[in-house]
Amino acid sequence: MRGPRDDFQRDRDRIIHSISFRRLRHKTQVFVAPDGDHYRVRLTHSLEVAQIGRTIARALGLNEDLTEALCLAHDIGHPPFGHAGEDALQEALAGFGGFDHNAHTIRTLTALEKPYPRWDGLNLTWEMLEGLAKHNGPVHKATWALEEANAAMDMELTSWPSLEAQVAAVSDDIAYDNHDIDDGLRAGLLTLDQLLELPFIAERWQIVCDRFPEIDPDKLVPELIRDQIGLMVNDVLETTKQNMDRLKIRTAQDVRDARQALCGFSKEMTANERSLKTLMYTKLYHHPQQLTVARGARIKVTELVAAYRDKPELMPESWFQSLPDAEPDRIRHIADFLAGMTDRYAADRHAEIFGKTDG
Repeated sequence: MRGPRDDFQRDRDRIIHSISFRRLRHKTQVFVAPDGDHYRVRLTHSLEVAQIGRTIARALGLNEDLTEALCLAHDIGHPPFGHAGEDALQEALAGFGGFDHNAHTIRTLTALEKPYPRWDGLNLTWEMLEGLAKHNGPVHKATWALEEANAAMDMELTSWPSLEAQVAAVSDDIAYDNHDIDDGLRAGLLTLDQLLELPFIAERWQIVCDRFPEIDPDKLVPELIRDQIGLMVNDVLETTKQNMDRLKIRTAQDVRDARQALCGFSKEMTANERSLKTLMYTKLYHHPQQLTVARGARIKVTELVAAYRDKPELMPESWFQSLPDAEPDRIRHIADFLAGMTDRYAADRHAEIFGKTDG
């Protein structure tokens, strides 16, 4: 009825048209409510992951539309303020099953989004939901939110996911490994000298400088990042093809029967990528300035949870009227409301309730 789309194209379109996807434009990627227009947010990150994912999927002969849909949707369950907000919700729900952004992605897309007249959720394909649930690998201990969704549609949580889901996972790593470098350098919290402490980046930097000897090195950082992305993508393609040939992978069922990840980095690139992550956590993600902002954000979410528990009438009318009477459904309902907030909306609600505009 609505154009010549197959099921996975429809999945992708439903994600793009969803409210939860639009909210990603005001949710933290690296920096909480960044002042600069050039920093990445969850929305731009998801688009970059999808671009990398489609490239890999096309080269491997996989379903590009399913891969793109998984990439676009993978971060929808993140609450405001990134991991600081998630930590606050996890603490608030510690006695009620906890909070996990991956499981909340599934919950959002199967229950909380309600654009259709006859069902809750976006009515996505099994392959889409299975891929989102397991894109980081089999799930042997599901949280309550994932268990609830799995009871409605068995996602075979303990088996390996599709190659498309595996591509989405590694594309996420490639995107944030390299684009967070760009944002960290732009913010002045990360320096090129710190990056060049890693031999594999220093080697690539020298190649870039030799390629453009007449260009000011300050202008070559974007070229370094592009080279790094290309290097990682090519490594994934070569490694994945080798794994598929070695294990004689021919069908989707072969992928699940392999009982191991097929799409990923080589051993050498895995070690390099791990060293890069270690540096990024030390120098950027755990930078004192970042930690100070994260502490303030976590306090905001914690105080909002307490406020809505004590005075649920502070929630919008539709959320207040549908508030369950008993636990754990009551606190989970409040967490659903909070997890859907953008950074900006959460900060505004906090200021409205507590009269605080900073800190």
